[in-house]
Amino acid sequence: MLRVLFRTNAIDDRVRRILVANLYTKPGALFLGAANGVIAALIAASYSKVPAIFDVAVLLSVIGALRVVMALVLPRVVKRDTVWLERLYQLGAFSFCLMVGILGGLTVEFGLPGAAQMLIICYAIGYASGMSSRNAGRPAIAIWGMVLTFVPICAALLRQPDLAYRALAVAIGIAFLGMMAIAFQIFRTLRDSVAAAETSARLAEKMQVLARSDVVTGLLNRAGLNHYLVEHLARWRQHSNIALFWFDLDKFKEVNDALGHQTGDRVLCEVAQRLRRQSKPDSVIGRFGGDEFILACEVRDRREAETIALSLLGEVSRPLRIDENRLEIACSMGISVYPDDGQDIETLMQGADLALYHAKVNGRNQANFFDPAMTRELVRRREIEAELRLALQRDELSIFFQPIVDLKSGKIRAFEALVRWFHPEKGELRPDEFIPVAEETGAIITLGNWITAQAARAAAQWPDDITVAVNLSPLQIKAPGAALGILNALREARLSRSRLELEITETVLLDHSKQTDDFMAELSAAGVRFALDDFGTGYSSLGYINKYPFGKIKVDRSFVSGVNAGKKSEAIIRAVSEMASTLDMAIVAEGLETIEQVNAVRAAGCTLGQGYYFSRAVPDYLAGMLLAQEREKLNPQRALG
Repeated sequence: MLRVLFRTNAIDDRVRRILVANLYTKPGALFLGAANGVIAALIAASYSKVPAIFDVAVLLSVIGALRVVMALVLPRVVKRDTVWLERLYQLGAFSFCLMVGILGGLTVEFGLPGAAQMLIICYAIGYASGMSSRNAGRPAIAIWGMVLTFVPICAALLRQPDLAYRALAVAIGIAFLGMMAIAFQIFRTLRDSVAAAETSARLAEKMQVLARSDVVTGLLNRAGLNHYLVEHLARWRQHSNIALFWFDLDKFKEVNDALGHQTGDRVLCEVAQRLRRQSKPDSVIGRFGGDEFILACEVRDRREAETIALSLLGEVSRPLRIDENRLEIACSMGISVYPDDGQDIETLMQGADLALYHAKVNGRNQANFFDPAMTRELVRRREIEAELRLALQRDELSIFFQPIVDLKSGKIRAFEALVRWFHPEKGELRPDEFIPVAEETGAIITLGNWITAQAARAAAQWPDDITVAVNLSPLQIKAPGAALGILNALREARLSRSRLELEITETVLLDHSKQTDDFMAELSAAGVRFALDDFGTGYSSLGYINKYPFGKIKVDRSFVSGVNAGKKSEAIIRAVSEMASTLDMAIVAEGLETIEQVNAVRAAGCTLGQGYYFSRAVPDYLAGMLLAQEREKLNPQRALG
């Protein structure tokens, strides 16, 4: 207890400020207590002609008035200086208590009438009792105030010969001990409550920080981004432009699948560190979710935003090493700039998201600024997405077949199945309009399965030596049960498995996915054939030809009829043809439109040809008619010009 009297015993400065501030609350109660004391003092003084009693009564009145004024003025003048607030309060409280104690002692010492003595002593005891409770937040004030009040009174009472006076002095001493115990109890309760409130506030603040932080990278999470972006926008917008950069790591899923989520998390942490190092000091950086990051900062103009974007792309795309694995993590980026692209955070984020979408569609590993035309294109794509799903139900889609011809005999060896969409209002939609949308939205899985089933049914009506080729999307291959779905479609159509040829582009093989390996191995074992499509436009890796069960290579049309077609292209075709001949593989030249092109690729060693020179893609019934006519009468010389 004594330690409380002589030392500040608050938990910390914050707790002490709260307790001291509590001393100045409710000045009205302080006024009533002082007014009551002044009235009692003046009444007691009226019973005596002793000047000292009158002087003490007046002094007590002055001190009481000053205390009320101090309670109203000091908190505004001294403000946050806790030490001075406490000292000035102590000065006023102790002075008033001392005057009350001296006045009570004088009324006893000079033998004022019993009523006057009882008035002052009762007021003193009542005031001290109230003070012990009110000032329990600072026990030193409560205890010393009671001491200064009771000691002069008890000293005067003990000097009296009457036993009743002495008993009263003892009773006041006992009451003092009780009041002191109550003051300490209230103090402990108040201190514990304040400390608990402080602890709760700290925990709440910590929880708020955790709620706004990403557990993997330590950056802001989505909620934190929204909060701080709105907060910073209000401050930034008064001075300059704001650039918002939205990142997406390219093919991050493959890292997770191949090396595990722990390695993936370490990659995310490294990317977060690189963004911190490369960003401006006042930037807001967060992980929006998955492998997406957002960074916002002040910029002078669009040119500075472009400079920052390039430096960020370069930093994030630098190779990194996780344990024994050297990883190259490229990223795509969308950028929007305030105020040109939006007046609020939501609009800016929508713009950056759209720009990111276009960066990925246009080949990834690049940065795109938002352009209003992107919004119109997005609306168009969303329309196509919604209508495409309905088109399958309404039979608006059709399968057309383009013949693949033997360049020696002129006979049709196969047909490639190509989807066509005849919209009832918009007319025919080109495949390059809706196929990319189908791939991006995942609708390509349903569409691809439908194409395979329809092509198998049509091919079942053709002669047994005619095969049908179907293009496969990467999403189709990786879809659960993809191989089983194709085998079921062949069984339902009653088409021999060897008559289906699945065309796969090199891009499908770039990620070295086990799903792709298993898919091709299962179907190849069942008798389904595979062709490597668009050979020459990607890596053209001979490793693919050696590893996978391809029986046919399709040379891209750019080597035959593109702007770069020429001697070099013919030399490439010739080299590929010689390799294919050695490996007993067929070579298909795509995009043949003239007899000169046909003669050139045939001379270069291609065995099959496909293009408008032979026929455009036609409906299934016309494909059947072409085969029927060929069977009736075949004239190779005419067919080859």
